[in-house]
Amino acid sequence: MTNIKTRAAAFFRAQPVLVIAFIAALATVFIIPPDAEYKDYCSRTVLIQLFSLMLAVSGFRSIGVFDRATSLILRKTGSIRSLGRVLVLICFFTSMLVTNDVALLTFVPLTLMIFGKTSDEKSRIMTIVLETAAANMGSMLTPIGNPQNLFLYDKYNMSVGEFMSATLPAGAASLVCLMALCFLLPKTSCAAPETSEVTISRGKAAAYSAVFALCLACVLRLVPDWVCLIAAFLAAVIFDTSLLRKVDYALLATFVCFFVFVGNIARIGEVSEFFRDILSGRELFVALGLSQVISNVPAAVMLSDFTDNGKLLLLGVDLGGLGTMIASLASLISFQIYRKADGARPLCYTLTFTAVSLAMLAVLIPAALLMS
Repeated sequence: MTNIKTRAAAFFRAQPVLVIAFIAALATVFIIPPDAEYKDYCSRTVLIQLFSLMLAVSGFRSIGVFDRATSLILRKTGSIRSLGRVLVLICFFTSMLVTNDVALLTFVPLTLMIFGKTSDEKSRIMTIVLETAAANMGSMLTPIGNPQNLFLYDKYNMSVGEFMSATLPAGAASLVCLMALCFLLPKTSCAAPETSEVTISRGKAAAYSAVFALCLACVLRLVPDWVCLIAAFLAAVIFDTSLLRKVDYALLATFVCFFVFVGNIARIGEVSEFFRDILSGRELFVALGLSQVISNVPAAVMLSDFTDNGKLLLLGVDLGGLGTMIASLASLISFQIYRKADGARPLCYTLTFTAVSLAMLAVLIPAALLMS
């Protein structure tokens, strides 16, 4: 019994959002028993796109594409400030294509390796905090940049133009903020670590590129989702079956649980009416606020059934990635990686993260309201 409790506690610490989503979904099942309408709750296309995208990106990581690109870019850095600026820009722009989670999983460990056991812990913390903000804000600029974008883009049947009109102004403003914050880093000289050349398999690179291209085509509604799924599965089976184990199935399961929860909640008249009332004309602030408590992915799923203003909801959950540590799962990933490093100072990191996030929100919220 003790062993079961220990495992359960460990699973909750590792996947708190999934556990909460499952409990929430299960609770609503007793209110709205399973029936024929359940089959319409889940967005099959979103789940397939997420699965295929995660597999393609895992493939790129496994053959060293990110290592090669990073090595080439970092050779020109000469100071902590310029290094931090380069890392922030890398996180900002790569997150648009490989998601904010993957960008941070790739570049935060690299940052720790570059700094090593440095006496300048404040600079190391500030760099990682800025990288995290950059990944969260850069990912808002494309439908595939993060899970909530992909979901809302499909949910509201947005065009690329509609999507960009909602996110581009705030995203551009966030980049300006990040570049300004980089001046807080010292101009102390440093050098990126020497890395050996990585030989990339052309066959695998072509296969994963094809899957990634099909993911983009599926997002743009140029090919059906089942084509994307078959291509991703075949690429894994033919080139590297271990990629199937690297897909974040917990994230997919979390989406399923929230689909069930939201689907059932929407069928409870009083609750549905309550959410519609508080959201009407307040989509940005409600989405941003709820993201601080349950993170922006579940907030997007939860609120999407109660408003027709998808653009403001999208902007709210994307800006909602700033603020508290739990507002974005990507932010938790950075913190978890950092706190395991030698010489880590978690409290200092948390305070720095909060200060930077709040400072950026103070600028971006008025800017978003003026440009929306």
